[in-house]
Amino acid sequence: MKVKICGLCREADVSFANEAMPDFVGLVFAPSRRQVSPAQAARLREHLKEPILPVGVFINAAIADIAALLADGVITVVQLHGNEDEAYVRALKACRSAQVIRAVRVGGREDLVSWQYKKHPADYLLLDSGPGGTGRSFQWGLLRTVRPVQPYFLAGGITLDTLGEALAYRPYGIDVSSGVERGGVKDRDTMLRLVERVREV
Repeated sequence: MKVKICGLCREADVSFANEAMPDFVGLVFAPSRRQVSPAQAARLREHLKEPILPVGVFINAAIADIAALLADGVITVVQLHGNEDEAYVRALKACRSAQVIRAVRVGGREDLVSWQYKKHPADYLLLDSGPGGTGRSFQWGLLRTVRPVQPYFLAGGITLDTLGEALAYRPYGIDVSSGVERGGVKDRDTMLRLVERVREV
């Protein structure tokens, strides 16, 4: 199972990630307290170990801006949280080959039903309760009866305490941000313990 740790914005965060070795780390370019500029992201990227993949998180960004970050190697995966439609994703992939994660806000069963048989041009979905980084989960139990046809990351409210429940749904991966923070910043020990526990599954 894959692990994505989102919202890295300090060199210390990258150092912790290099120890924990998740599969993906998220760099947030959208408005957020964890937002980084392209220049900041480039500096963080320089210190990130292979084979960890840097994911750029965007909300309704210009395709040209994303393509530039991909071309420069600052990010290798794109995560979309806005109103980007299927045509946007296809245009992005045509412009610059990259894996794309499409965030889906799950407020109720109907939000999952719409994805149960739908094949989206994005490579993965990310199921969350809101815009990301809120620390709140949706009703995960819905996944017992309704599951997207595409591989998905489970996000929102995942902590060391809730990790076992999240893993029981067997998502493609889990996405965590505030769940590995203390005092609003990434915590080394929590990051290490979370990744270690996922690897044991």
